[in-house]
Amino acid sequence: MIRTFIAVDLPQDFVENITRIQSKLKDFNVKLVEPKLVHITLKFLGDINENKIETIAEALDRITTPPFDARIGNVGVFPKPQYIKVVWLGAQGNFEQLHGDIESALKPLKIKKDKISYTAHATLARVKHIPKEEKDAFLKFLNDIKNVDVGTFHVDSIKLKKSTLTQEGPIYETLHEAKLK
Repeated sequence: MIRTFIAVDLPQDFVENITRIQSKLKDFNVKLVEPKLVHITLKFLGDINENKIETIAEALDRITTPPFDARIGNVGVFPKPQYIKVVWLGAQGNFEQLHGDIESALKPLKIKKDKISYTAHATLARVKHIPKEEKDAFLKFLNDIKNVDVGTFHVDSIKLKKSTLTQEGPIYETLHEAKLK
């Protein structure tokens, strides 16, 4: 079994902007995502039998969402400002259609649809615990940077990725790249 997900990688020239934004988060009790690993998850598959990878790849190759331009920016949180677990950058573009096409393509493979509605985002940090006395400062900081703009890029492929969790952080390996057409 291998841990897998489907994603859109962000361009390498976004790393500097992501690093700059994350450097401001270091004052708080958060676990930052390695800037070069920040991506837009379209679907988390979880543990998949290795013999299913080829079938999943073939299904992804049949997706009909055309390439599109996307904008990355605007900081948000999950699940809500009063109880923050994730700090993210928003992703604007045709991600909802792409996510829906992925769900449809994977349905015949008996891969379950996501239970919650899809929000296109790129995770910047995970929040363990913000002490009560720091919460107001954290919320003010998030509000101050909420309109940040990282940039725009062209989305012309999606990637099936393997995720290996280590003590130093996750290691991602692309198993298949499906071109949008």
